[in-house]
This record gives sequence, structure tokens and C-alpha cells, in this order.
Amino acid sequence: MKAGKLRHRVTIQRFTEGAQDPLTGDITSEWVDLATVWASVEPLSVREFIQSAAGQSQVTTRITMRKCDVRAADRILHRDQIFNVTGVLADPVSGLEYVTLPCTEGVNNG
Repeated sequence: MKAGKLRHRVTIQRFTEGAQDPLTGDITSEWVDLATVWASVEPLSVREFIQSAAGQSQVTTRITMRKCDVRAADRILHRDQIFNVTGVLADPVSGLEYVTLPCTEGVNNG
């Protein structure tokens, strides 16, 4: 993957359950920053959007980045937008160089 394509700065976040609050007894849960990396953030074309809608999906964006520890339950922050990761697709050649993340826009649980 050529570095020139990775021109957007994004932050990967993971939902974690923290410690128990000593005063209230509640378990604190929050989104924690895992890493800030360079990525390619591309809205889907109309054709791709229609095809994804046919599969009962609402994928609106494709984010590509170098291989890292990202999961389908994570979310990506980019320019004050939240993208929910709906899957993690390894590159088709080696599976080791980069990942493509189909994403939906909006706030997810938490």
C-alpha cells in the first residue's frame, strides 16, 4: 500500500468497561483511544451504496489503513465524525499489509 493514499488522520477507539465507582457502585464504561493512524476514508459510490443496501447493510464509508489491531466492535473518529466498524477485511493478496473497514456513520452504543 502506497503511503500517499493514506492521507486522513483517524483515531481508533474501543469500548471498555472500567472500574467500579466507589461512591455509586456503577461500572464506568467509555470509549478509549487505541491509536491514531493514517488512513484512506472514502465515501461509497452510489453504485456501491445501492449494492450494500441490497444486502440489508447501511455501509456508507470505506476506511483503509495499514494492518493493526482493529475489531468489528471498534469505532473510528475522523474530523468529528464517528464511523462504526461493521467488519474487518484483510488485503486479498497477503492478508498482512492492510485492512479495509466497511463502516456506517453515527453514534453507536456507549
